Amino acid sequence: MRRALGVAIVVLLAAAPFYLSSYYVGLLTKALILGLFAMSLNLLMGYTGLGSFGHALYFGVGAYTAALLSLKVIANFWVDLLAALAAAVVVALGFGPLTLRARGSYFAMITLALAQVAWGVAFGWRSLTGGDDGLPGIARPVVMAGLTLGGETAFFYFVAVVFAAATVALAVVVESPFGKALAGIKESETRMEVLGYDVWAYQYAASVIAGFLAGLAGVLFVYYNGYVSPVYLSVVFSAQALLMVILGGAGTLLGPAIGAAIIVLLENLISIFTERWVLVLGTIYVVVTLFAPRGIQGLLRRRA
Repeated sequence: MRRALGVAIVVLLAAAPFYLSSYYVGLLTKALILGLFAMSLNLLMGYTGLGSFGHALYFGVGAYTAALLSLKVIANFWVDLLAALAAAVVVALGFGPLTLRARGSYFAMITLALAQVAWGVAFGWRSLTGGDDGLPGIARPVVMAGLTLGGETAFFYFVAVVFAAATVALAVVVESPFGKALAGIKESETRMEVLGYDVWAYQYAASVIAGFLAGLAGVLFVYYNGYVSPVYLSVVFSAQALLMVILGGAGTLLGPAIGAAIIVLLENLISIFTERWVLVLGTIYVVVTLFAPRGIQGLLRRRA
C-alpha cells in the first residue's frame, strides 16, 4: 500500500507541469523546497527529540552564501552550491557543541538566540548583505552548458529530483541502526547511555545532517525567488518550519512535506484576503496542537 502510494505521488509530480498552470507549478516548487526544509527539522525534532526554534539559521546561511557568491564572486552553480553546503555544515559543526549542552526549552532558546544573532548580522551589515533590502537579482542556475533552469518547468523538475534524492537519503538514515538509535534517544537518553550509546555523538551527527539539508533547501529557495533577505533567518521562518512538522506529523518521513504543502497553499489563499498571515499561522498552530497533536499523518494512521 505504501509503495503504491509512493508511486502515485511520483507520477503526479512528474505530470504536474502538464495539468497545472505555471503559477501553480511555481507554488508546487516552493512547497517541495520548504518540505525539504521541514524534513530537515523533523530529523532533529521528530526522530531525535530536539525541538529547535532557530533552524532557519542553517537555511539562511546556505541561502546567503549562495547569493553572495553568485552576485559578487563567481556565478557558477556547482561552486556556489558546494560552498553554501559547506558553510551550513561548518556552522552546524561549530554551533552543535553550544546547543547540545542544554535540553528541552533551554535547547530551544539557545537555538533561537543563535539564529537571532545571525539575523542581526544580516540585517545590520548592509554593505555586504543589503540589510533589510536584501540581495535581489540572483539568476536561475545554469546546471551545465546548454541547460539553464530559467523556466518554471525546468526548475520544478530539478527541485523535484533533489527532493526525491534527499527523501531517499533520509529514509535510509531513519531506517538504519543510526536512525533507530536516534529514536531510542528520543524515548530515553538515560536508557541509551546505559546500553553503551554515545548519546551526545548521535545528537551531534543528527544536527549536522539536519543543517546540511536545511542549507540545501536555502540554496534552492534563493534560486527559486532570485532574492535573499534577513527574513530567511527570522524566528517567524523557523516557527513556520516547526508548524509544518507539527501539522504533517513529527517523526514521520513525508509528514513534514505534506505540512509544507498545506502551509504554502493556505498562505497564498489567505493572503488574498488579509496581510496578517502571521496571525493566521499562530491560529493554525494552536488548532493543530489541540486537535491533532500527532499531525495529519498521525491522525490518518489512528483512523486507519
